[in-house]
Amino acid sequence: MAKVLLVEDDEDLAVTISDMLSDERHTIDTIHNGLDAMEALKTRSYEVVVLDWDLPGKSGISILRDFRAAGGGTPIIMLTGKSEVEQKEQGLDSGADDYLTKPFHLKELAARVRSLLRRPTMSNAGVLTWGNLSLDPSRFEVSRDGQQLRLLPRDFAILEFLMRHPTQIFSTQALLDGVWNYDSDATPEGLRVAIRRIRKVIDVTDDLETSMIENISRVGYRMRAQDK
Repeated sequence: MAKVLLVEDDEDLAVTISDMLSDERHTIDTIHNGLDAMEALKTRSYEVVVLDWDLPGKSGISILRDFRAAGGGTPIIMLTGKSEVEQKEQGLDSGADDYLTKPFHLKELAARVRSLLRRPTMSNAGVLTWGNLSLDPSRFEVSRDGQQLRLLPRDFAILEFLMRHPTQIFSTQALLDGVWNYDSDATPEGLRVAIRRIRKVIDVTDDLETSMIENISRVGYRMRAQDK
């Protein structure tokens, strides 16, 4: 059972979603406008937020950006009628953990909430370091030699997971199960693409032999051991 904030201005849809999540034994706070939602996020603690994009008072995307900028780490699923890839990219780049386009099946939303709740709770720990790489989970920041780097939220989660267990090798399936959401991209190929994106950001060169993420053939991935 989790405490969920549902922010949706369509009251009929909000009731339907709230009933479904209540059937999943979650406790639901339902809010219908952006300003009240922002206040709730400042004063209360939630385990998941289901956030509509178009809201009166303050848009969902503005709430998302402000919440992340203030260090908020609660997983957020964006709901929107915007189906264009650009809008999805904007939501994910702004810090959304997942994204559902209306109309959607309630079972899919329930599955994505469960997936986020299965994600290891890692945001309360301090800054992680590995060589010249630093990752601050609470602020969603990663840097190399003090220079800020930019990662997509899901890529950030993969890197954080690996940096928390730097000597352990994780198979592709273990990473998909432990880190990634229920999503059409949560496939072995999708993970390989994500690893390539992360490497382009954190590595100094394109040489896989020196990449900070080591690929152990037919086994999995881990952080490469640092020279002493």
